[in-house]
Amino acid sequence: MIEGVVLFVHIFGFFAILIPLWVMGPVGDAAEVFTTFNDYGGWGDLGASALVGIFAVILPLLGADAAVHMSEELKDASKTLPRSMIATTVINGAMAFVMIITFCMVLGNLDEIIFTPTTQPFIAVFYQATQSLAGTNAMTALIIFMQMFCNLSIVATASRQLFAFARDKGTPFGGWLAYVRPGWDVPANSIFVSWLVTCLLSLINIGSPVAFNSISSLSISGILASYVVSIGCIARKRILNEPMLPSKFTLGRWPGLALNIVSLIYLALFFVLSFFPQSLHPTAPTMNWAIVMFGGIIILALLHYAVKARHVYDGPVEYVRKGV
Repeated sequence: MIEGVVLFVHIFGFFAILIPLWVMGPVGDAAEVFTTFNDYGGWGDLGASALVGIFAVILPLLGADAAVHMSEELKDASKTLPRSMIATTVINGAMAFVMIITFCMVLGNLDEIIFTPTTQPFIAVFYQATQSLAGTNAMTALIIFMQMFCNLSIVATASRQLFAFARDKGTPFGGWLAYVRPGWDVPANSIFVSWLVTCLLSLINIGSPVAFNSISSLSISGILASYVVSIGCIARKRILNEPMLPSKFTLGRWPGLALNIVSLIYLALFFVLSFFPQSLHPTAPTMNWAIVMFGGIIILALLHYAVKARHVYDGPVEYVRKGV
């Protein structure tokens, strides 16, 4: 019921923000909006600058897989889930495209918006369009409301994934994380840990925006790496013509393989770029430290696998085959 209400707010809130921007915002010059490019990172090349700065655009499209983590809760998941992911990406991608074009058209002076005292350019754009503190606050509150419930959904999917991985003995303290109290029907321990970690990570921004930005970059790198691994495994099976688990949704071997290969090329490029700093000559505050954290996590994961996990972890596919 809550998700249904939030979906309603999401759709109507989309127009509640767009319409004031359309009606009240300054109308930019289309030629300038679509043909003028800026190299704020000092890369000396507009293509490189665009590639490094593109993550703000692709990040919202990386969450369509979140529903996969809840697949055990769905009826006929192998059929319903892929269709839901595709529909979500297409619909939200189309809405995002309209929103970003609108945002660019009513942007006004780019430097003033980027270096706004609010430190949040979208708030400056709202105020510039409405010239009203009440209107700006209402539109900003709508964004915050949607972010709150987005975070709830993310915690739900993350905790469910943590529970499943712990249940398969793939994490430290797996028995405690996978414990479900009788009568509760939810993995409360995994939910609590996911919520606590989320809160602690959010507080980092108070002390060090640099550390917080690096952690944000790390999350992108982690998501892209997980896509590379999962898609790469499927592509390998298709290339070697190995049998896969039965599915009610398939693109076929050759269309699916072509899509897998294109996806891997795209993901490999942006996985590397996710470790790039904001500018060509970074300082300590503008450096992207995600590569250090990513490498550290990989080392810890490999150590855990070598010492314990490889002796106890089978994985969900083996459980499916065994009928567990």
